[in-house]
Amino acid sequence: MQESIPNIYPFNVKKINGEDQPLSAYRNKVLLIVNTASACGFTPQLKELQQLKNEINHPDFEILGFPTNDFGKQEPLDGADIAAFCEVNHGVKFPIFNKIMVRGPHAHPLFQFLGDKKQNLKSSAKPRWNFHKYLVNSKGELADYYLPFTNPLSSKIKKRIQRLLAEQAQ
Repeated sequence: MQESIPNIYPFNVKKINGEDQPLSAYRNKVLLIVNTASACGFTPQLKELQQLKNEINHPDFEILGFPTNDFGKQEPLDGADIAAFCEVNHGVKFPIFNKIMVRGPHAHPLFQFLGDKKQNLKSSAKPRWNFHKYLVNSKGELADYYLPFTNPLSSKIKKRIQRLLAEQAQ
């Protein structure tokens, strides 16, 4: 039987330059983790995600982007080309990580954890398409998730982030 992982902090991811990044570096931060793609109908959400980051403008809130080619092969770019596309075309300043798999048996362990109903009672949703959003509280626990068609600037997402930041401050 697989032992439950209580939060995202045991996981490491790869920065766009290939360096390891422990997610424990984001301890005590509220995170919005999003699987992205540069050639998807939802790609304009990159600009909206950056706008959300700017509007919340809190040192304990971060957005983490994880490019994937899992859905419709909509991430043809690799490495620095992904980061350049995001920054030049959509003004993205939040971290974009190396391309990974987010579904299936070869999914990155972070996304296996986030979508695992046995480990996250609040989650029964594995990413169904690009721009699936996972909201993680300051303890590294899954707090909520949003389907790809949920606009990052929706009041639902903003209010939940602000509530988590307020809870953290108490």
